[in-house]
Amino acid sequence: MSGLIQLQAVDAQFGAVRALAGVDLRVTQGERLAVIGSNGSGKSTLLRVLHGLVKPARGLVLRDGVARQAMVFQRPHMLRTSALNNVALGLWIRGTRWRLARERASQALGRVGLGEVALRNARALSGGQQQRLALARAWSLEPDVLFLDEPTSSLDPHAKREVEALLAEFAQAGMTLIFASHNLGQVKRLATRVVYLEHGHVLADLPVHEFFNGLRLRETSVEAELFLRGELA
Repeated sequence: MSGLIQLQAVDAQFGAVRALAGVDLRVTQGERLAVIGSNGSGKSTLLRVLHGLVKPARGLVLRDGVARQAMVFQRPHMLRTSALNNVALGLWIRGTRWRLARERASQALGRVGLGEVALRNARALSGGQQQRLALARAWSLEPDVLFLDEPTSSLDPHAKREVEALLAEFAQAGMTLIFASHNLGQVKRLATRVVYLEHGHVLADLPVHEFFNGLRLRETSVEAELFLRGELA
């Protein structure tokens, strides 16, 4: 496995709020990294620093300069146009000719099971369909690394299963996934590695089976163990 992104002693600051504190982290190709923690722990900020949307106040971010990245947000913004155009416009902005962009967009929609709604206004789609549309936009860009911020938090169980199935397929094809989630069942199903954040500090960084088996987690972080048991105040 080769290194894709590395953080060295990274702090992130928003005014007086220190969102990340001395974070060291290395992401390698093909990993499925879940970032967990309570609200305000720094999960979204960590994803944005890794993706390059937030510049750290201190520390270094080292990345593979040729690795392509994309991000799907918790509530993805839908343009006031068709589902097809929502995907094609991203490709066109990247320099793809419009005709080819629409062809690739159609392929991407078919990939996520939205071919039949390609010409419908994206804002008229259900929440689950919009999330799959956001995944189609990201997938069409052929990223090596896909960031996802709570990708299924507002979806019903059926839509969650559909999105998780797509992410598992992306990972199986070799895509690196880095996602924040409150859903520990989802973390068990999708992740190979878990990072636990509290007040911007990484308190645990373990393979998924070691994080959930208890003993290694207890040795690493009492706080993470309490969080896992639902007992953290």
